[in-house]
Amino acid sequence: MERLELTILPEWEGRTVKSILRRELALPESRISRIKFRERGILLNGDRTPVSARVHSGDRLSVDRGDRLGGNEARPMEGPLEILYEDEYLAVLNKPAHMAVHGPESGQGCTVQNVLAARWGPDRAFHPVNRLDRDTTGLMVAAKSGYIHDRLRRMLHTDDFRREYLALAGGTLPAEEGSILLPLGRQEGEPRRRAVREDGRPARTDYRVLGRKGELLALWARPVTGRTHQLRVHFASVGAPLWGDALYGGRADPGEGAALHSYRLTLRHPVSGQRLCLEAPPPERLERLWGGPLPAAPAPAPPERE
Repeated sequence: MERLELTILPEWEGRTVKSILRRELALPESRISRIKFRERGILLNGDRTPVSARVHSGDRLSVDRGDRLGGNEARPMEGPLEILYEDEYLAVLNKPAHMAVHGPESGQGCTVQNVLAARWGPDRAFHPVNRLDRDTTGLMVAAKSGYIHDRLRRMLHTDDFRREYLALAGGTLPAEEGSILLPLGRQEGEPRRRAVREDGRPARTDYRVLGRKGELLALWARPVTGRTHQLRVHFASVGAPLWGDALYGGRADPGEGAALHSYRLTLRHPVSGQRLCLEAPPPERLERLWGGPLPAAPAPAPPERE
């Protein structure tokens, strides 16, 4: 019996097994329902576990890969999704605004998973590695197998998987460039929100101000860690909420969400070792808000090793 094994990361602490299966492995509800009744369908640290069990950092989650586990059972739908790089192991996508990565369509249009179900067919697995919020645009990686997904997840937040963003913010920052080092955790009583908390997990964002126009700042940012809503909360917490990010106090831009774009991805291929460096130009919305082309981002950092 072929199995997929996954080590629980610190940022997944306290989540349910079902949440990990759905969000990290992109398994649909129908497939989870089938495998959870198998004698060794889902194991946590070697023991059979209900999907309601809570996981802890360092736990080992093991899932039966029989019956085409990992296939894409989302409804195939056409959508405006650009693929910038693709091979038999992974794809690098340029996600448009107003498209969720996966989940129920809920009348909000197709998801990335729906579009890839149409392009790749139901037998090709869909494992999103770095997710983007529904309204965040730009580069994200999808693995085509659980094994590659696990390899890439281990590389996240290292120089082998480096993500850089462009953003527009309103307000001021303490310096033209620097690092924001503020621990983040859930906002009490508001499950959608994150907040700076003394008991939160360490989080670091490197940034640089690229330009100013009145109260508008053009920013380059690199999330060195990968906490939920990290860039949005960090910039809001130091006095520069992202434009349009109403959840964290940004200037309203109805229906558009935070002005945030995943601009550059530097990735060491988990199989070949090839160094990939891909860029997605800023979307029209950011240039419209800025009033023209955004200032140039810093050049890619040279690799520490080849």
